[in-house]
Amino acid sequence: MNEKGLPKTLVLQQLMSRLREDFTYDSGQILGSMCTKPLELATQIYTTCLEKNLGDPGLFPATVKLEKEAIQLLGSLLSNPNACGHFVSGGTEANITALWAARNLSKEKRNEVIVPASAHYSFDKAANLLGLELIRVKPNERFQVDTAAVKREITSNTLAIVGIAGTTDLGIVDPIPELSEIAVAHELFLHVDAAFGGFVLPFFKELGYANLDFDFKLSGVCSITVDPHKMGLAPIPAGGILFRNEEIMKSVSVEVPYLAGGNTVQSTIIGTRSGASAVAVWALLTHLGREGYRAVVKRCMDLTWKLAEAIENMEEVSLVTKPVMNIVGIKSNGIDVHLLAQKLRERGRAVSVFPNHIRVAVMPHVRLVHVQSFLKDLKNIVKEIT
Repeated sequence: MNEKGLPKTLVLQQLMSRLREDFTYDSGQILGSMCTKPLELATQIYTTCLEKNLGDPGLFPATVKLEKEAIQLLGSLLSNPNACGHFVSGGTEANITALWAARNLSKEKRNEVIVPASAHYSFDKAANLLGLELIRVKPNERFQVDTAAVKREITSNTLAIVGIAGTTDLGIVDPIPELSEIAVAHELFLHVDAAFGGFVLPFFKELGYANLDFDFKLSGVCSITVDPHKMGLAPIPAGGILFRNEEIMKSVSVEVPYLAGGNTVQSTIIGTRSGASAVAVWALLTHLGREGYRAVVKRCMDLTWKLAEAIENMEEVSLVTKPVMNIVGIKSNGIDVHLLAQKLRERGRAVSVFPNHIRVAVMPHVRLVHVQSFLKDLKNIVKEIT
């Protein structure tokens, strides 16, 4: 650190110059991220609430009320207006918090958690932090968790089951209704990771797509992860952890006696939390409503099908599976997908690559012209390689 600082204008000039290296959502080059550009209204509100700290609720009572209202709105979206919870940094923290609650509620101190092989890496972090053991179950032919295999893995040491509503690799939805029945029958904690699907699946029935039940409508579901900073169009960080009831949330509650705003109880991993995120989510849910989010999902799904149909009509590449949500998996029997991804990245295409396929996430910032431009590059690269 220099003894004397630089003038504000020079700092901003240097900063803007350096930030040119970053990708932007508006460019349409970001095709592999499950995050997107926040809605302008949410960005404006977020920047006006930067000082709000939900970790000291006595100082910011209005912000606390807005968080509770936003959680109730999310709960209603997920079939439980009485759900409780908090906004956290993201899906990773939400998933860790869910398994933390499951562990604390266990009277027998069980430590095995059955997860799909497709589960997000955050569950590995959770297991490491909480002293749990993950029991991984391979997928069925539809890339969903094999529920028969889940049943076989249940033992006297099983603590919880995890289901995914929008897998990271392909956007697949596990058969949550079957997992719910299993959880109820064996009195197990069921957590649903709907970090991606939580703002997509609730609108499917109204849009004419398959109605995939995954939320609190199912009696076995104890907690749900949902990320407003993905398809919810909120600024980062805005993850969400929702519990079916207060009893579950209290299992991870800690009393804090020294805060400036007075004694309080916290039920999150971190203490200091951004009130700006919660207020921005409240504003988005209030402004867009079901109609607005339904329109966002429809637009993304329409583009997804255009991309999927084009991929199916190409030579050398094909779909891994029919898209369930706005996630497209691209595979090839004759081309190394890692080489294909490398060539796409050399052309500025920020795509995600998995062991056997490339993932494209058709997020709200993606437009038709971006899809068409991507397809043109993909075709040219395929010709170049073959």
